[in-house]
Amino acid sequence: MDIEKIRTLIALMEEHELVNLEVSCADESISLTRHYDAPAPTMMAAPSPVSSSGSAHIKADNVKAGSVETAPMVGVFYSAPSPNDPPFAKVGQKVQAGDTLGIIEAMKIMNPLEATQSGVIDEILVENADVVQFGQPIIRYKA
Repeated sequence: MDIEKIRTLIALMEEHELVNLEVSCADESISLTRHYDAPAPTMMAAPSPVSSSGSAHIKADNVKAGSVETAPMVGVFYSAPSPNDPPFAKVGQKVQAGDTLGIIEAMKIMNPLEATQSGVIDEILVENADVVQFGQPIIRYKA
């Protein structure tokens, strides 16, 4: 893994105030941890985030330019209101601030993930029913 990728990951951690970040991509993997003078905020533990595709971490190629919507909490991401309904958001779709992009289930409560800005969706970074971590990028807008 080259130094520019590592710098990009460090910038991502700082931007989203992440304490830990693990990235696996093909035959490369990296684990970064930030240490603070003050105690880091505590978060509730969650099950290991294993997606339906078997990927347990954010892929390094998902760290690109462009604004992102991040998970506001730990939980399970759902792309549609129910299995038979169409997804809230699709790649190429134009969204307005306040539009629902998905649902994050935490402690049996369904919390809407709303767009914080207007734009066109460039990429959806997680799969339906993936466990997401606080601050994890979920949707990227076109730059």
